[in-house]
Amino acid sequence: MEQEKIQSVAFEIILHSGSARTIIHEAFNMMKNNEFKNAENKLEEANDEIVLAHKAQTELLQKYSSGESITMGIIMVHAQDHLMTVMTLKDIASEMLHLYEKVENK
Repeated sequence: MEQEKIQSVAFEIILHSGSARTIIHEAFNMMKNNEFKNAENKLEEANDEIVLAHKAQTELLQKYSSGESITMGIIMVHAQDHLMTVMTLKDIASEMLHLYEKVENK
């Protein structure tokens, strides 16, 4: 696979992961203000961005599994780091939403 294409996919992963991260932080602010439904909607929106990033990643994995050579550069490592971090952040945000709701309902 051409290095330009690999870098393009990496930037796509970074773009969608970064968007998801921003949206998740918006959800955190909504949680703090007891806007739980809005926060839940934001987390769903963030998940949509994560899915787009994951689709770009899956494209590379499919090419690699079919025998195509994929050279991993630092930008792709950075992109993978972004994606995995934001996926973890979203999981934590979902758990925090439940905790915020539970505290508010007591």
